[in-house]
Amino acid sequence: MRLIQFLLFSLFLTGAAWAQDAPESPAPDRSATGGATTLEDILARQRGEKVDNTYRSENTGQGNVEGLLGQFGTTGVASDSDVYRALRYGSADVTVSSQGPAASVLIQDGGMWWWAFRTGPLREYGTYIIAGMAAVILLFFLIRGKIRIDGEKTGRTVTRFNGFERFGHWLFAGSFLILGLTGLLTLYGRDFLIPIFGKEGFATIAQACKWLHNNLAWAFMLGLVIVTVNWIAHNIPNRTDLKWLAAGGGLFTKNSHPPAKKFNAGQKVIFWACILLGVSISLSGLSLLFPFEMPLFAKTFQIANATGLPQAMGLNLPVQMSPQEEMQYAQVWHVMIAYVFIAIIIAHIYLGSVGMEGAFDAMGTGEVEEQWAREHHSLWLAEVQEKEATKGAASPAE
Repeated sequence: MRLIQFLLFSLFLTGAAWAQDAPESPAPDRSATGGATTLEDILARQRGEKVDNTYRSENTGQGNVEGLLGQFGTTGVASDSDVYRALRYGSADVTVSSQGPAASVLIQDGGMWWWAFRTGPLREYGTYIIAGMAAVILLFFLIRGKIRIDGEKTGRTVTRFNGFERFGHWLFAGSFLILGLTGLLTLYGRDFLIPIFGKEGFATIAQACKWLHNNLAWAFMLGLVIVTVNWIAHNIPNRTDLKWLAAGGGLFTKNSHPPAKKFNAGQKVIFWACILLGVSISLSGLSLLFPFEMPLFAKTFQIANATGLPQAMGLNLPVQMSPQEEMQYAQVWHVMIAYVFIAIIIAHIYLGSVGMEGAFDAMGTGEVEEQWAREHHSLWLAEVQEKEATKGAASPAE
């Protein structure tokens, strides 16, 4: 699962790697400044070029003790700037009263790329993903319209999902919808809600969103377990799925109804996407719910680097992280998975409600029109009718 996380994460991380892959500026002559930052360094950063910071990270006042004897101040042989650099680059000998795992990290320089990526490319491309899916659904509806039951309705119904199956589905789906909404409000709320409700009003909304998001996560994970147990056996791919895919599921042409069992190939894709994304977003969510206690990425990146794939993609994944960096990667991963998840669920909601006649009944009452079942899940309907016939024939003997 961690390797899967890495593969997906690397694809999305490519957009964030601009800060790491920016062209490196040639090292200027710092003799005139005694090794300190020069105007060339400042201008290179403003141009977005990568500047080698070793002249700062390796110059924290500890390597020139003899030359500084007799100049002791409140910080010993180091100047205030030396101490700041030592704290920033993690070489300072820090003693703190708090015993938390992240307490000794006073300055976390890696937080800058996280903040820039979270407020920039992450939100921008995530918005494109959701808006793009919504546009595709709208275009499909305008071209294809609502998928109707082609044949004559029989007036008879078939039990498609029992009560426990529907409970698991709605627990999983309902909690996800609230989690998605509260997550988006947290991510975009400052831009759109503060002008409407003010800062105090937004603070109340944000606090409520945080409470709901943290607590409904448990309902989501329970629903994920129930859905997996209920339906994993019905979602194993088979040859029938190839025929369904070859016919486009009959979604693009009228009176086209390829055979399918209880779940067709499209539903199986949705199922496995929900399971894989659900597990991944749950793991990162647990890491965020229990800060610094469930590090996921340093070990994952170490395994990934051993394969050579990151290097082939021009990435240098870090294998040593501060607790804060672990949390930042977990938060970025959590949001990226959420964007993809929301886009997939938008398509699922459309086809399961207004996009297809009779589809909502399957999860609404659990009963579907027999003709609907015949057109969309003919092999499953045949199995159900065969079982009923066998049961009816066995009843007199009993």
